[in-house]
Amino acid sequence: MQSTNNMKHDLNAEPAATGAVTRRSFLTGLALGGAGMAGAAMLGGCAPQAKAPESGEAAQLAETGEPSFMTPPEPVAEADIVNTLETDVLVIGGATAGSITASVAATNGLNVIMIEKNDEARCIGRDFGFVNPKPVLDAGLPRLDPYELTRDHIEKSGHRVCGDVVYRFMTKSEEAGNWFTDKCATWGLHPEVQAYSSNSDFYRNYTHVINYYPEEGRSEDRYGVMKTMLSSMAQEVVDAGGQYLTRTEAVELVRSDDGAITGAICSTDEGYVRINASKGVILSTGGYGNNLEMMEDRQAWNQKIRIAAPGSGGNPTGDGIKACLWMGATMDPLGAAVTFNRACVKPDQTAGDGVLGRWFWFGEQPFLKLNLRGERFCNESGPYDYMLHSTIMQPHQTYVDIWDANHAAQAEAMDEVGCCRLFPFPNGAKNNIPMVVVDGMIEKLIEDGFVQKADTMEELAEKLNLPVETTVASWKRYNEMAAAGEDTDYFKEKHRLMSIDTPPFYGVRTGAWFLATLDGVTIDTNLHPCDENGDAIEGIYLTGNDSGGFFSVSYPNLMTGLACGRTMTFGRRAGMLAATGQA
Repeated sequence: MQSTNNMKHDLNAEPAATGAVTRRSFLTGLALGGAGMAGAAMLGGCAPQAKAPESGEAAQLAETGEPSFMTPPEPVAEADIVNTLETDVLVIGGATAGSITASVAATNGLNVIMIEKNDEARCIGRDFGFVNPKPVLDAGLPRLDPYELTRDHIEKSGHRVCGDVVYRFMTKSEEAGNWFTDKCATWGLHPEVQAYSSNSDFYRNYTHVINYYPEEGRSEDRYGVMKTMLSSMAQEVVDAGGQYLTRTEAVELVRSDDGAITGAICSTDEGYVRINASKGVILSTGGYGNNLEMMEDRQAWNQKIRIAAPGSGGNPTGDGIKACLWMGATMDPLGAAVTFNRACVKPDQTAGDGVLGRWFWFGEQPFLKLNLRGERFCNESGPYDYMLHSTIMQPHQTYVDIWDANHAAQAEAMDEVGCCRLFPFPNGAKNNIPMVVVDGMIEKLIEDGFVQKADTMEELAEKLNLPVETTVASWKRYNEMAAAGEDTDYFKEKHRLMSIDTPPFYGVRTGAWFLATLDGVTIDTNLHPCDENGDAIEGIYLTGNDSGGFFSVSYPNLMTGLACGRTMTFGRRAGMLAATGQA
């Protein structure tokens, strides 16, 4: 068994036991990069845990009348601590937010220990939205107004966000984007700007997302590129004399008599280890999307539209958030999540947590969508989860996508923006997944009984278990409006209103692919958690989806890549604050 004292990465050594990483295994071992949602170093994870509810079960209540996740576990006994480590900064979570923070602190002269609960960090996003970074301006695109962006973001969030935190991102992300672009260049990665803004009338989309690629091999999988980013940042920590410890799980924050956080007690293969951090602890453990009790308590409505689709991105269970709540911090007033209408079920199933379905990337395209009564119910053209919010109001929180043989040409004409775009952008920038790959996905879904295919709409309705007469009537009505060039029911833009009249016809029952929770612990502009009086808890910084104040209700796609941009900007800020007191 690997000794805790030897868990510091010697990148020139031969392969070691689990818990240590060599140069060879380290540079290939970090997994998919992401949106700051899945550092997954869970606080409290090794202590006795409350039972997570089964699907549909209400959140468990402790004797206090509060959900049981609000009750902290018993402290780790001093006698059970087998070792103590000293550092300037302890970063808990090794994914996007954690690796950025650790790298910044280490390269600014601090001794850093970064820990990761799993064998490797896992996260999924790779689109970076910054406000006015140099690559965007160099592409000849207009400079955006941070005031206008702040105003629109606050309005789209129902004013349930912290305006100071939002504005801090809007005004500081330019600097962060330039810094990150320069850093990527040292790793052999160069920016590619998706030079495009949505021409949808339904919502505004301001920014031009940046992706990073090697100079050669522009077709390289972007998850692989993110893996390079994560491993390179962690490498900087190790090169600066710090440590990156895997299979090391923070289970308890340590607090001094004056209330400041001074370190954490962690579980390792050898036993419990205390890590003292003289300059601060930085939490980047991700949200709580896989904690069913927290989901039922915080946002039960999103559980109703959720379909479990195989994917990646870690296993965030809210342990960093819980640890902050246990020490008196507060949380955003409303649950929020980023959800994509890109998951599907079979014709005899409906959406809802616990239902196992499939990934359905094509679902984001604004084709005809009907509820299970066979009725159209919304404007299908809108950002990400807006349509899914409409679905919550429908029977069984499930709807049906319908398209025809012309779907590829129509999808190109619909001119989507962001990660659901299936064709290159006007400036030649790559889209995430090409249409030809999506067609292959559809064929596999047909083979496996998810997507249905038919020569008539009547036959398709029967295969999807929809009322035939109502479905056909809704379809005919849609085609009539498309022919007339005006959606007088839900006012979809003309360029996304096209007749579905060429067999074969296709359909599938659809719901939400759940990407991440977005509500978090209340923070100030220095990223400290705040108590109910609004006072900061010193000695600790929150980054990524541990932190709150930025999103509410939904993920408003005003800025493609906003989640990654926020994570990068505030991750860098946390590292700078810990290192210099300035950011």
